[in-house]
Amino acid sequence: MDSKLLARIGAVIFIAIAITMTAIEMSRAPEPPRAESAAVVETSATDPLLIELRRCQSIGAAGASDPDCLRAWAENRRRFLAPGARPTARIADGAISQEN
Repeated sequence: MDSKLLARIGAVIFIAIAITMTAIEMSRAPEPPRAESAAVVETSATDPLLIELRRCQSIGAAGASDPDCLRAWAENRRRFLAPGARPTARIADGAISQEN
C-alpha cells in the first residue's frame, strides 16, 4: 500500500473516533454540583478572618494603618505559613503583638 493512502486512512479513523467521542460526551447529562462547594461557601461566610480580610480589601489603602487589618493580615500569614495549620482557626486577640 501507498504511504499516502495509509496516512489518509489513519486520519479518517482519527477524525471518526474524535467525532464519536464528542457525540458521546455531548449526550451525557450534566453532573449535579458537588455538596462540598456548599460547605466551603458556608465556612467562608462564617469565618471571621475571611470577613475581616474582605473588609480590609474594601477600604483600600486605609487598611495599611488600620490595626484590625494588620492583625488580620498577621493571622492570615500565620495560617498560611504554619505547617499543618487548621484552616478553621480563629483570629487571636494578641496575634499582632506577638509578631512585632
